Amino acid sequence: MKALVTTEWLDAHRADPDVRIVDVRWYLDPARKGLDEYRAGHIPSAVFLADHDLAAPGGVRGGPIGRHPWPSAEKVERVMGAAGIGDETRVVAYDDQAGAIAARLWYLLRAYGHANVALLDGGLVKWKAEGRPLETEAPNVAPAVFHARAVEGAVLTKDDVRARPAGALLLDARAPERFRGESEPLDPKAGHIPGARNAPFAANLTRDPVPVFRSPEELRAHYAALGADRTEPIVYCGSGVTACHDLVALELAGLRGRLYVGSWSEWSSDPSLPVETGDPQKS
Repeated sequence: MKALVTTEWLDAHRADPDVRIVDVRWYLDPARKGLDEYRAGHIPSAVFLADHDLAAPGGVRGGPIGRHPWPSAEKVERVMGAAGIGDETRVVAYDDQAGAIAARLWYLLRAYGHANVALLDGGLVKWKAEGRPLETEAPNVAPAVFHARAVEGAVLTKDDVRARPAGALLLDARAPERFRGESEPLDPKAGHIPGARNAPFAANLTRDPVPVFRSPEELRAHYAALGADRTEPIVYCGSGVTACHDLVALELAGLRGRLYVGSWSEWSSDPSLPVETGDPQKS
């Protein structure tokens, strides 16, 4: 399955028995709940998965393992099976933030050996802008059997990042002001991992009123300018969620990357690790 599907494709295939649509809405604002938004209106037949469904337990702000730790194969098998996702299911994930959150499910499934997964390009915002149908009732889905097969090297630990070879490319998917250390609303320290380059996930999108992913050619030029055409980058963000948006963009560009899942929330919680501020790309 290609990394993206269009709203036209999904509208034509949403009733296919082997297609499972997954609503993955989550917000940094604690006053907003993805499940409430889902219940207020979602794409017909979509099931809902929360951020904690896609993470191991124990992830908290300022904690030693980051805010969204990587889930075990056993948890992934349980969660996906309960959502009606089996080994042959074609999965389409969406959110209302141009894929910034739903990309976590895309990469999670890819990293556990399930290639039949795509993001809905433009997400729920584009779907609604085109006047396509919504529903408020959760569907009844039959449980399925999902086998999680971890892909070696797809997900890296803090120790892996610390031991990276000289010249390894680190890409930080956070907003520029957080990368530079001018603002840090969530994690213990401001700044970035020394040597990282800033690749904010928003740069993967068009500037249209309803943004979608830029063309493969534009994305390849963008990531080549960062050096990702010469070496496979390690990508991180705040907690291993929006970094997955960069990993989708890299695939669209014909490139590849790997996820440092603990990301800045884990790195900045370790007082023994170095921190850099400013933007070395501008110096």
